[in-house]
Formats: sequence, structure tokens, C-alpha cells
Amino acid sequence: MDVPTLWRAALLQLVAVALLSIALGLALPHDFFEDWGWIAGPAAWMLCAAFTAQVLRLPLGAALLGAALAGLPSLLAVVLGVHWAGAALAVCLFALWCGRLEVSR
Repeated sequence: MDVPTLWRAALLQLVAVALLSIALGLALPHDFFEDWGWIAGPAAWMLCAAFTAQVLRLPLGAALLGAALAGLPSLLAVVLGVHWAGAALAVCLFALWCGRLEVSR
């Protein structure tokens, strides 16, 4: 486990998700998220994961697989109405996954 990569991945993913969420929230009406949140949320999550992988020089395919797997438990949080708790859990799981990936030199 590469602990520095874990922490960098957690911070990058958290900041990327927060900034993209704020930008989308300001740019789009609330109705958009009620109708299209089921696809916009996962797409934004994967975009942020790709950004994190690129910055940290992690293998893109492996990082995106980890992002998809880390996002699955957050579905339960969405169903329970605690969306942001699920996002925080997903960031933690994604960071753990990234900490186990080999950094490309």
C-alpha cells in the first residue's frame, strides 16, 4: 500500500468532485438533476477519477475500475437519502484502491 498515493488520491478526488459538483449545480437547474442525475452523477464521478488517475500517473483502466467499484456502495446511500455520505464513502474506497495501484514512471 502506497500511503502517500492513497492520500493524494483522496484529496484530488474530493476536490475534483466538489468543484465539479459546485460548477454543475450553478450551471444547471435542479430539475436537471432530478431527471438526469442518475447518469450525470456517475459520469461526473468517472471524469473526476480519470483526472485523479492522470495527475497521479495511475493506470487509467485500473483507476476507472476502482472508481466504478467504489461508487457501488454509494448507491445505497443515495437510496437512503444521504447522497453526500455515499460520496464521502466512495472517495475513501477509491483512495484505498488507488493506494494499491502501481504508479507509472
